[in-house]
Amino acid sequence: MAIFDDEPRKPASAHVVGQDISLVSVDELSERIGLLKAEIERLEEERAKRGQTKSAAEALFRK
Repeated sequence: MAIFDDEPRKPASAHVVGQDISLVSVDELSERIGLLKAEIERLEEERAKRGQTKSAAEALFRK
């Protein structure tokens, strides 16, 4: 519980890697899978952006 009402609260995460999922419904599992797939896509896009930036920097310094 927050000491003051105006303190920001940490949002609950939808899934924690390795947590017990034995009591999770099929619908909830499907929802979690969708969230994780979306997160993987977001991470892959960021990795690709960083690779492009790195390649551009390397090309600049090779000249």
